[in-house]
Amino acid sequence: MSMSREEQLKILGQIKDSDIDYSDIPATDAKFWQEATVNPPIKVPVTLQLDPSVVAWYKQQSSQEYQTLINAVLEKYMLEHNC
Repeated sequence: MSMSREEQLKILGQIKDSDIDYSDIPATDAKFWQEATVNPPIKVPVTLQLDPSVVAWYKQQSSQEYQTLINAVLEKYMLEHNC
């Protein structure tokens, strides 16, 4: 029986950086990363009706965009309840 993604991430999260064996990974330098780009995940625009108090609360919680915070909360809930 295979482990779920959540179980694998939990185990990986408990490993100390000092316990990770990097010996089979070649070293990189600044030149290697010079043309690297970060591709943000694709987001799907949706219309969602929320109570004004909910939106106000999320806007007060963080300096990041409140939509990003709502997405993070929903993603965490999804991962914890995806059996």
